[in-house]
Amino acid sequence: MLLCDSLTSPARQLGLRYLSLVRRGMLLALVATTTAGCLKEKSDDRPVVTATSSASSSATGLPVIAPAATSADDGQWLMPQKDYANSRYSRLAEITPANAKSLKLAFTFSTGVLRGHEAPPLVVGSTMYVVTPFPNYLYALDLSKPGAPMKWRYDPRADQSSQGVACCDVVNRGAVYSDGKIIYNTLDGHTVAVDANDGHELWNAKVGNINLGESVTMAPLVAKGKVFVGNSGGEFGVRGWLTALDEKSGKIAWRAYSTGPDADVLIGARFKPFYSQDQGKDLGVKSWPGDAWRTGGGTVWGWLAYDPELDLLYSGTGNPGPWNPGQRPGDNKFSSGIFARDPDDGQAVWYYQWSSHDTFDYDGVNEQILLDMQMGGQTRKVLVRAERNGYVYVLDRATGEVLSATPYGFLNTSKGVDLKTGRLIYATDKAPQMGQVIRDVCPASPGMKDWQPSAYSPRTGLLYLPRQNICMDHESVEASYIAGTPYVGMISKFYPGPGGNRGVFQAWDIVNRKEKWSIKEDFPVWSGTLATAGDVVFYGTMDGWFKAVDARDGTLLWQFKTGSGIIGQPITYRGPDGKQYVAIESGVGGWAGAIVAGPIDARDSTAALGFVNTMKDLPAASTKGGMLYVFSL
Repeated sequence: MLLCDSLTSPARQLGLRYLSLVRRGMLLALVATTTAGCLKEKSDDRPVVTATSSASSSATGLPVIAPAATSADDGQWLMPQKDYANSRYSRLAEITPANAKSLKLAFTFSTGVLRGHEAPPLVVGSTMYVVTPFPNYLYALDLSKPGAPMKWRYDPRADQSSQGVACCDVVNRGAVYSDGKIIYNTLDGHTVAVDANDGHELWNAKVGNINLGESVTMAPLVAKGKVFVGNSGGEFGVRGWLTALDEKSGKIAWRAYSTGPDADVLIGARFKPFYSQDQGKDLGVKSWPGDAWRTGGGTVWGWLAYDPELDLLYSGTGNPGPWNPGQRPGDNKFSSGIFARDPDDGQAVWYYQWSSHDTFDYDGVNEQILLDMQMGGQTRKVLVRAERNGYVYVLDRATGEVLSATPYGFLNTSKGVDLKTGRLIYATDKAPQMGQVIRDVCPASPGMKDWQPSAYSPRTGLLYLPRQNICMDHESVEASYIAGTPYVGMISKFYPGPGGNRGVFQAWDIVNRKEKWSIKEDFPVWSGTLATAGDVVFYGTMDGWFKAVDARDGTLLWQFKTGSGIIGQPITYRGPDGKQYVAIESGVGGWAGAIVAGPIDARDSTAALGFVNTMKDLPAASTKGGMLYVFSL
């Protein structure tokens, strides 16, 4: 048996999705590149620094961002991931470790919404676009004018009742720009396309059913004339799916379910999974007891990636339902895994399951970074994923083979990954039991890192991980399915992990498979991350600090106190004046911030499925908010 590295690394992750609480079987509440840079002259004679193509970093032996999945940086920010490779890396380099201390506030904008702000703004030309949590307003701001005044606001008029089926706050993770359109999802299960120029609605497609417990919170991906969207609602017994819409009309082109017979999952002759346990007919039915697959979860609520060279779309699947594993014996295909699909027709090409029979609600929807790297004397096309189960995986993105799986923090829920079979080796003594509290389970259900996206710099070869350091006690209880209501079956209490800090910001050396440096944070680091060619990395904290650190050694360069906790995704762009700007949305919430955004009574330690127990002091550190902050030198 081939095992991954020893399980002695530090720290942990953070997460998302907060939900109902359960007590003794009864749901009590639902919360609610590497060479010298070049100078380009703008019309105002201000020099704008950018770095050369990331592909040039191959000369250093460091992994490069998959060339076909990225493009030359024009100073805009058109999708949350920055590029198809999910790099969240900008080649803008005006802001450096030498001058970051001189960053100043350029302008602010209030969204008028006081819930968890997880989305990044977009920048297209001289316009910035901001999408809010429910009610999912879309704002356009004019960057060519002082103070960036509002050009227009679009209101999708989302159904108010959808707030009742939002497991993890009424969040939205972002919009995407394509061909003159701003496209995004609304909480009530719609995908909308809006004219980027004047804000009028071009089409509005209903993709989910809130009466079944479905909502849509993820950021869509647009490629090859299609808009790819997945559902949320794994805690409500919904059946997960990934849907492709025609970009011009909004009509459904195809839908692939995560559970059920092969015909529904879009598994056919092209499906060639690498591991034997993923091979066979109708595993989406046979790996479940009876008809449990019909309410089995596997929602596609996280990050998508696309490789134009291989023509493969990568999508992770969420937790099986209910959380109580005793009610669903089997591997529970195809939950808590990743599919590679043909974007044209949705046909599955391969699948790998991060956590078979997911026992801890670790899901499988985190971001995947598409890189080309040297391994064994050859260049491998890889997919790098810091997974909630506590391992940084490196997969061959053409075949789904696991090339390495290394712990990136303290964990005791598993003993390693068998590289021969690809299976996670569970520590059986930490599995939840009926009528018995199992203690000191690490990491807790949000995992070592949840939805909050990492960033990769081809200049340093480091992956920058925002995460949590949280453990839990848990106990299984019986869950009963009623459409549109919580379907969980677990009592949990979270608390700080080893060291007492609840958050970590970590730089991970992908080639050498080890931590380069890390920063301890009091609260979970629930924000996204931005890496730049100026060798500065940005992230935010739940008590409201927006920070810039040196990409090479983690030295704090600058910080700014915002009005509310930060769980958003930072971006950088080149303004009409030629300057480099950095933007972040502040507004605490999400699963980790449910105690504030809810708000929730801190006296109930099991609230928000256990997260409240470890966040009782957050209301003293952050109030509700909804504000965009933009900075420049």
